Parts: sequence; structure tokens; C-alpha cells
Amino acid sequence: MSSASLLLVDDDADLLRLLSMRLTAAGYKVTTAETVQTALAQLAVATPQLVISDVRLPDGDGLALYAEIRARLPALPVILLTAHGTIPDAVEATNRGVFGYLTKPFDSKVLLEKVKQALSVSAATPEAGDEAWRSEIVSRSSMMAELLGEARLIAASDASVLIRGESGTGKELLARAIHKASPRSGKPFVAINCGAIPEALLESELFGHVKGAFTGAIAHHRGLFQAADGGTLFLDEIGDMPPALQVKLLRVLQERAVRPVGASESVPIDVRILSATHRDLDVAMMEGEFREDLFYRLNVVALTLPTLAERREDIPLLANHLLQRLADKYAKRLNGFAPDALEALSTAAWPGNVRQLFNAIEQVCALCTASIVPLALVQRALRQPSAEVLSYAEAKRRFELDYLTRLLKLTDGNVADAAKLADRNRTEFYRLLQKHALAPALFRSNNDDVVD
Repeated sequence: MSSASLLLVDDDADLLRLLSMRLTAAGYKVTTAETVQTALAQLAVATPQLVISDVRLPDGDGLALYAEIRARLPALPVILLTAHGTIPDAVEATNRGVFGYLTKPFDSKVLLEKVKQALSVSAATPEAGDEAWRSEIVSRSSMMAELLGEARLIAASDASVLIRGESGTGKELLARAIHKASPRSGKPFVAINCGAIPEALLESELFGHVKGAFTGAIAHHRGLFQAADGGTLFLDEIGDMPPALQVKLLRVLQERAVRPVGASESVPIDVRILSATHRDLDVAMMEGEFREDLFYRLNVVALTLPTLAERREDIPLLANHLLQRLADKYAKRLNGFAPDALEALSTAAWPGNVRQLFNAIEQVCALCTASIVPLALVQRALRQPSAEVLSYAEAKRRFELDYLTRLLKLTDGNVADAAKLADRNRTEFYRLLQKHALAPALFRSNNDDVVD
């Protein structure tokens, strides 16, 4: 029985209930929505493996919903349910990428077969493989679920993948996960940081050398391309690779063969290339620091890892996971964090992302003498203030004050013009100004009277 999760969208309550019962009886986890907005809200909370939607909905249609899904979750399959009169729309949607459509009324067996077909190509369904491939990546955020779904789909191919993301976001972990999910998983995974090795040594490390090729070359050296033969080579910080080596790397990718330093013949290689960078390669290409032809060889598929601040819902999960892992290392019995300590972790800025979180947890683990990690140790490890969490009322007050201030600056203190820009009548706008004690005269560039 499947445990895949489905989102069912239809404004017909009876049909929604009936379909939900049938799909649940077939072993699926079903979430329902009756409008486009409710469906989008559900998608923001959790990513399903499949969306089944009626074409006609009260606040829009299934085509508009599909467009939103495609923009947010391009690997998520969608099935449309259509009445006879909307078949042309459904056919058009299929041409635009919708997985398929069913015409009402339809047999439940046909529905279940179509669902099974859609899930067989879904990147995120558990039936596509077990979760061991991504076991090192701890997450429950919808943003990461989307990314991992795409990674799982890409892993089945041999396409080169460029992983973008800030330092410390876990680019190598994602590369390892892709390798584990790929047909090459039984072969080597070899990683190298292109920015950490001097240029004079990097060529030899990548391509190898023969004995006597240069001073100190006392024996043959295979190089990482040959070491990874049949498997995956991960080129971390590819944006820091020197220009001269970029030319040689491009030649290797084109010819699928390496020529060790000092050798007269090339050696065939069968390697999948995954690369990563924290640099903006578009800017690097414009500045002539990165070859455009090499970029397109490496960037067949691009994946972007979110920062830790963009996936804050993962912080408590990650923090407790790392605490237990490091407690074993330090032979300590730690049962978790005090509530205020966990809140401090969850609201911290984390410019160093997951790597910084790991270092902070290791520090508190090493210093903790109790079974529960207190706030004081977390604050010491953070060495910076936590991000301010405002109440709704205070956040609204600050927004209004900032918004009104910007409008008055823009209009040189002219209330009539500011009210028009805000799409409010002057009486209401004056009330807002009084509420925030803002005097229009303070924003005027001269002392002349301005007619409001």
C-alpha cells in the first residue's frame, strides 16, 4: 500500500468527500481544499507528491493553480478533473506540462491508475526509492522537500549539476545524496575543493601526473578523475578555479578523457560531474573570471540550497539531531535544550548557516554539565543577538510608520498626493498620520505653505 500524500482540490463538497474516501482506502494520505487560495496555503505548509484539481474553482481555475504550482514546485505532477465543456482547457494544460486529466464522471479504477502513473514519475514519492539516499540531510521544510524532490529526479540521469548556495548550507551533503540516489552509487564519490589547493598542485590532483613530470614527481599519480572513474566527481567551489585550469577542465569534459601532467596520451574516463559554488558565476562570467562555455557544461541542471534563515522550521529539528550526535562523541547524556535556549537558536541570524549551527551545538555540548542545555550556553555559543521577534501589533505599527514616512518623503509632505498613492481618502490618511504623530510639514523641503 502506498503512503504517498495527495492534495485534492474541488469545490464540490460531495465529490471531494467521495474521492477522498476512495483515495484514503487505497492507502494514500489525502489533504483537501475547495479553492485555489486554500490549495496554495496547503502547499506552503507541506508539499504533497501529487495534486488532483478540478478545472473550475470558485476563486479561479485549475489552470491558474497549475501555473502557481509550476512556478513553485516544477517537479510536482498535477492531474486535472474536467467536465465535458472544459476539455479543451484540459488538453491545453496537458500541452503545457500537466501530467494528465480525467473527464467527469470517471471510474474510480481509472482515477487510481492515473494516480499510480503520476506517482511513478514523481520525484518526491517514497515509492521512487527509500530515504537512505538523503539520510544525512535533516529537514521538514517544504522548501527543502521541493529541492530534494528535484535532486531525487535528477539523480537518475547522468546530467551535470551545479549546486548553488551560501557557504555552510550543505552543498557537499546534497552532492553526496545525489550520488547515493544515482545508478553510480556503487562506485566512488570523490570530492575536491578547487579553492583550497594551490594552482600548481590542482592540475596534478585533478588529472594526475607521470613519474618525472616535474620536480618531486617520483611516481605515477592517477588523479581524482581516474580515482572517480565510474562514479561521481564533486568539484566544490568551482568558481575559484584558476582560468588556465578551466580551459583544461573543459577539454576533459568535451573529450571524456584526461591527460596526466607529463603524459603523451590521454586516458578515457567515465565520470559524472557535480559542482558547487557560493559565488555568482553570472557576475564572474561578465567580469571574465569564469568561462561561459565551461559554465554551460557544468550548469545542465542548477539546484539552489536555501540559507538556514530561510528554513527556520528546520532549526529545532537540526539542533536536537546534532546534539544527540555530538553527545555520543563527547560521551555525555544530553536530553535536549531548555525552551528559551531552543527559541534563541531558532531566532538567531545564522550567517554561517548549518556549518555555524553545528559549531554552536558542538560548543554547548562540550561545555554543558547538565542534562538540559541552558540558554546561557547557547547565548555564549552564538556570540551575537538573536533576531527580534515582534508581536503582530508591533510589526504592523512599524510597517505603517515606515510606509507613511516613505510616502511623505516621496511627495515632499503633500498629504493629498500621499493619500492618492496610498489609495486612501485624505480624512483616513490624516487619521493615520495622527496615530503615528507624523507632521507633514517636517517632510517639506521649504517653509512655504503647501495646500493639502
